[in-house]
Amino acid sequence: MPRRKFALSKRLFIAARADFLCEYCHTPEDFSPDLFNIEHVIPLLHDGTDEDGNLAYACGGCNGNKHGHVAWDDPQTGVHTSLFHPRNDNWQEHFSWNEDLTLLLGSTPKGRATIDLLEMNRLGLVNLRKALLAYGAHPGK
Repeated sequence: MPRRKFALSKRLFIAARADFLCEYCHTPEDFSPDLFNIEHVIPLLHDGTDEDGNLAYACGGCNGNKHGHVAWDDPQTGVHTSLFHPRNDNWQEHFSWNEDLTLLLGSTPKGRATIDLLEMNRLGLVNLRKALLAYGAHPGK
């Protein structure tokens, strides 16, 4: 499926609504080595739309790992569960930081499944979080 091009005004609206953070892993765009994308929470191949309520701001890593998925197995229970939906779900309900703020922890099956599929604790992100802590710009502070 061809990539959608969104008007600059729509891109800026989506980015500002997300506070310029990946709506999944909470990486700040200003410090990310990945390009950020406007992501379809419910992919077009699953009848998702281009409506604002179905669009999220995502780093290239999270967006690329999510691809066309809407559900994944919770690694703790093995139960197939829907993924975190940035427009409908509260981030703090499904995710938390570990003690040193380097790893995301899933508080619910949905959070754990999303972390697993999107690889939200991939080595590059863990290292970036350490640097952000040292710089005083970690999103969890």
